[in-house]
Amino acid sequence: MATGRDNQLTKQVGEYLVAAEVCRRGFIATTFTGNVPHYDIIASDGSGRHQAIQVKAIKGGAWQFDSRAFAEIRLDGKKQVIGRPTEPPYPELVCVLVRLRGHGADEFYVLTWRDLQKIAITGHRRYLKRHGGVRPRKYDSFHMAIRPETLKEHRDKWDVLEKRLR
Repeated sequence: MATGRDNQLTKQVGEYLVAAEVCRRGFIATTFTGNVPHYDIIASDGSGRHQAIQVKAIKGGAWQFDSRAFAEIRLDGKKQVIGRPTEPPYPELVCVLVRLRGHGADEFYVLTWRDLQKIAITGHRRYLKRHGGVRPRKYDSFHMAIRPETLKEHRDKWDVLEKRLR
């Protein structure tokens, strides 16, 4: 089982890897090490344009989320009912989900927050539909996971960031 220290190291490694990759692509990257609520890095180009980036890192398995970050969800008895999508936590947010695989083998999935939201809502709807709208173990849990295979089309899509900064 991962400890708090292990989780913190995973988070920091992910943020620094993304910051390094942003710099390799010719932009300045400033990390905030968890001190800003909705993003972890600000990337900027030479003319002053900037972009907020949210980083989520895992060593294996799946990224963990609260489904209510992506949609309004209410309980109808024990059944979860997905309502309207939520507003982004920060305008035009870019997300980089990192899968730590080892030196030189790490995977980066780059997408807008809105694209991540669509993937999350679609996946949660599918999950609830398989279970008749009721989560099997704990009906009032809003936990959800997104696996790397779900994001394969977003792997190394750094152009999502580059388009916003050039």
